[in-house]
Parts: sequence; structure tokens; C-alpha cells
Amino acid sequence: MEFQEAVRRRRMVRHFSSDPVSKETVDTILELAQHAPSAGFSQGSAYVVVTDPEIKKKVARVQGEEDYRAGGFHAWISEAPVAIVACVSEKLYHDRYNEPDKLDEDGKEIGWPTPYWFFDIGAGCMIMLLAAVDAGLSAAFTGVFDVRGMKDLLGIPPHFHPVGVVSIGKGMKDVKSPSLKRGRRKPADVVHYDRW
Repeated sequence: MEFQEAVRRRRMVRHFSSDPVSKETVDTILELAQHAPSAGFSQGSAYVVVTDPEIKKKVARVQGEEDYRAGGFHAWISEAPVAIVACVSEKLYHDRYNEPDKLDEDGKEIGWPTPYWFFDIGAGCMIMLLAAVDAGLSAAFTGVFDVRGMKDLLGIPPHFHPVGVVSIGKGMKDVKSPSLKRGRRKPADVVHYDRW
């Protein structure tokens, strides 16, 4: 599939068939995610792949799937054949930026004007969403709001922060988000050349 087609076809799909996704496909998607940007090549992203139906139900519970279902959506977090919990470690970025080649002229860690670890894990998630489309599948992202619950459920180490769950599978006809009625902003409202 051409890149532009994959980008234009990508959308958050909220209903999946029970058709399995091969481990090889999941491995390819995650290998591609490792090509996401990584400040200082800190490589602070990690992923928990959940395919066990009972654990997926628990992940869905932590994600508040019942609230989605009450809003008219399918049980799309628990029904997807694969749920990938995307995590990032701020600690690994600080560790990396305390290595000699990354210290500032005063021998200190740089000031972080933006927590770039969140940018990097977001880029990794975007690659996964696009890689799923490229593999002929569908995907969706849900943010983790119950961080402690997800960490406890999956045994995520203390210095990793679960950011979101990427659900992957064969997409089915679903209920689209009512937010889409807002429409896409015009390019002139988004893109500014030379000055705002």
C-alpha cells in the first residue's frame, strides 16, 4: 500500500471481528514502531501485547469499556484480537541525558521545555496505527486514564507510564465518533508559511 493511501484510510475503528491476527503481523507492526523518533536515541518506549481474552477483558475494564458501550459503541477494546499497551519511561530519557555526550556546557542535564518522551511514544503509536492499515487491518487508540490500574494489572515496572491501548484487528462496520461531524479544519487554518 502506498504511504498516502495508508494515511488517508487510517481512522479509529471501534468494532472488530474475531479473526485472529498472526504473531508475525504483530511483530512486524512493533518492529516498525521501534523506528519512531527517540530523543537522544533514549529508546524509552515499551509495549505490552495482550491477546489472552480474559486479560483483554480486564484491560477493557480498566479502559472504561462499559462507558463506551453505554454510549452506543461496540465492546471494541475487549473484542479486538490484539491490544497493545504503549508505555514510556521518562527515567530512561533522564538517564540518557545524564550521559557525558548529552550533558550541557555546565555538565548538567538539559532543561526539558517539552516532555519529548510523550512525543516519541505518540509517534510509535502512530506508526502502529498506520502499519495496521498497511497490513490490511484496522486499529484504534484509547488513552489510559487509570494509570495505576493498568500498571497493577499488567505488572508494568514503576518507571514506565502506560499511555494508551492500540486495539488491532479486522475492522467491522462500526459506530463512528460523533466528533467527526465537526469536519476537518481547512488547510489555511492549520498551515502557516514563514509567520503565523
